[in-house]
Amino acid sequence: MEDKKKISFNILLGVLLLAFIVTLAIVLIMWKGKEKKPADGDLTGQTQGTTTVEKWQEGDVSYNGKKYRYNSSIKAYLFMGIDKSGTVDESSNGLTGGQSDAMFLLVTNQREETLSVISIHRNTMTMVDVYDLLDNCVEQKEMQICLQHAYGDGARSSCLRSVDAVSRLFYNIPISGYLSLNMDGIPILNDALGGVTVEVMDDLTNASLGVDLKKGETVTLNGNEAYVYIRSRDTNEFDSASRRLERQNQYLLSLFKKVQHTALASESSILKIHEQIKDYLVTSIDFVKLAEDASEYGFDESRMYNVPGETVMGEIYEEYYVDEDALYEMILDIFYEEVVE
Repeated sequence: MEDKKKISFNILLGVLLLAFIVTLAIVLIMWKGKEKKPADGDLTGQTQGTTTVEKWQEGDVSYNGKKYRYNSSIKAYLFMGIDKSGTVDESSNGLTGGQSDAMFLLVTNQREETLSVISIHRNTMTMVDVYDLLDNCVEQKEMQICLQHAYGDGARSSCLRSVDAVSRLFYNIPISGYLSLNMDGIPILNDALGGVTVEVMDDLTNASLGVDLKKGETVTLNGNEAYVYIRSRDTNEFDSASRRLERQNQYLLSLFKKVQHTALASESSILKIHEQIKDYLVTSIDFVKLAEDASEYGFDESRMYNVPGETVMGEIYEEYYVDEDALYEMILDIFYEEVVE
């Protein structure tokens, strides 16, 4: 690949990577126990002492009379929006790392040269590692997946534990890296890109931020408007978190299309954006390598997925229960290939 081509795509994908975790939101949550039933042809890892045997490494799996094999061309990266104000500041007690109120898996397929995005509902009920004040893991309990990030330092350990929780939810698929962004980075990132145009899905008002968005209007969102658009929800409305997730997906797709069709002048553009928001970021991703691996990859609305499930009212707060069969089939569709004998 020519150097000029590498630089151009590094800029594009670098901005895209940052954009994927821009969709943040905040809401108080609780947990409720519920036994998890594995799907037919289980892909989950089996724990043997302290070692987890990951089924994706073991060859073929069977489902509905067909055989499937893990696609070695696939890599997945976890992007998170964290409900903490200000810049990243490590938690001292290991229990206040902030909840991951927006979670997305970016999936790259090297052979097909495509990108896919899987949205994970923040109230998804799954197994979470619970830690005490001394940072000892004391138990595993089913609760909202956004809580896993809170059990950590708000930085690396929180991200790594969230990666583990998401991997478990997805039957122990491997996750190659992570990136998180604190919520105050939203308006900075949005404005650094010149705003994002959307057809407003809901009436949204925030007088203190000077925001008054009307449903049906086409608006290029400024920083405060983007902040309100992807974070606000009516807590008096049942399952408003799902509606907010729809707005987040819409914003994400519009942002990507803008980046895809905007000619950024030089590599210094992405470096400037990164410089503005770096204090709000925690990441393990090598942007340049990922950009080179995913050069000219295709992405459109057909490659955006949601973890399938249903929101129900728990004892106190809403809980999102995954449709295990539908999730299993989605994982086979995205991460596996049918074996033709």
